[in-house]
Amino acid sequence: MAKAKTIYTCRNCGAQESKWVGRCATCGEWNSYDEETVVTEKSRRNSLIAPSSQSKPLTLSEVKINADARMNTGDDELNRVLGGGLVPGSMVLLGGEPGIGKSTLVLQFALKNSLGRILYVSGEESIAQIKMRAQRLEMENDECFFLSGNSLETVLEHARALQPALLIIDSIQTLSTESVDSIPGSLSQIRECTNALLRFSKENTISSILIGHITKDGQLAGPKILEHMVDTVLQFEGDQHYMYRILRSIKNRFGSTSEIGIYEMLQSGLRQVANPSELLLSNYNNNLSGIAVAATVEGVRPILLEVQALVSTAAYGVPQRSATGYDTRRLNMMLAVLEKRVGFRLAAKDVFLNIAGGIRVNDPALDLSVVMAILSSNIDAPISHDIAFVGEVGLSGEIRAVSRIDQRIAEAEKLGFTQIFIPFGNKKAVTRKPSHLTVSYASRIADIFKEVLS
Repeated sequence: MAKAKTIYTCRNCGAQESKWVGRCATCGEWNSYDEETVVTEKSRRNSLIAPSSQSKPLTLSEVKINADARMNTGDDELNRVLGGGLVPGSMVLLGGEPGIGKSTLVLQFALKNSLGRILYVSGEESIAQIKMRAQRLEMENDECFFLSGNSLETVLEHARALQPALLIIDSIQTLSTESVDSIPGSLSQIRECTNALLRFSKENTISSILIGHITKDGQLAGPKILEHMVDTVLQFEGDQHYMYRILRSIKNRFGSTSEIGIYEMLQSGLRQVANPSELLLSNYNNNLSGIAVAATVEGVRPILLEVQALVSTAAYGVPQRSATGYDTRRLNMMLAVLEKRVGFRLAAKDVFLNIAGGIRVNDPALDLSVVMAILSSNIDAPISHDIAFVGEVGLSGEIRAVSRIDQRIAEAEKLGFTQIFIPFGNKKAVTRKPSHLTVSYASRIADIFKEVLS
């Protein structure tokens, strides 16, 4: 009979202790140890994976690779985030909030592609429920096989028999193996199941997509080592009250991590958004104050979006500061700059900021649009709808240069804007002169304020 013992595992770094400790000695995290009961039996653990063929060390000159080995997923947005397609034998981890559309995205991808055989394993839904979802998507694929269950041994048995080109697990937290005597979703179960699937994928050159849950802090549930084991980590995010979803690459061994994919959630599934700028600017009104258009870049894709601000006298004594889609700490910094460097008295006023469309943006070039939207609302003077802004605002009130300025200008010209304000430091970086767009340079906030709002 196998011997059972109790260990304590750090959910952050995977370190193990024989007794509970308050602070992890390896990573320094507090209160991160969880109790687990494990069964140590080497024969049962090794039985999960069939023995691999004998291998030998090779030099790089002896290794043969196929430059066109990436598989086209049939989804342009997903291809962009993955770096050009799915690499055979790679393992992708997809995480996101509950109900954000992870299962819909993966099922839609599985039903409409032509990669070959696909095995879709669901531990959360029955096959009948999956069929109802597929009927809503109005898609069908005879090369896609479905399996409902949470036994790792059963999944590997069917995968060996079917030899699919792609294996999808929904979700890794529901999978369990007999070699670990703990409940599904525990740190040891997640670690062991992922390790077995990774070895199976690499040895058989089968790509795998794992759907993962996240914690209340927004981190992927399970040990931190889970993110180190997989090849790519994708984050599917968005506000459930809005229709837009963003697919971000957090880690990618085969491509850039700066790419994003944008989708629109509809009743019939997720629709790819090829030109998000036109949708995000559709409700723009020239007669309203507190609205400024920003030319941002997400990954390598330029996007024009609305920045909405509302400035009013504090009704309850203590001014409120609230931001949606923008860093609240950076908003406080912008208000301090306006107070100290530009001379606007905003300390006794409520300031609310919103990025239209429910999209969260981290581009520093959004600063200038935030400042102009706040000033427009403060004096109740609208900004012309055909003006866009680009620039990072420093603590001394100067407008700092940003990257990819030519792409931002080209996107503004394509959407019919007649003027764009960019930092003076980007003057030498502008290589193409637009024909229907006036490029104005500025180094101080006061210069733009006098020209636009005076």
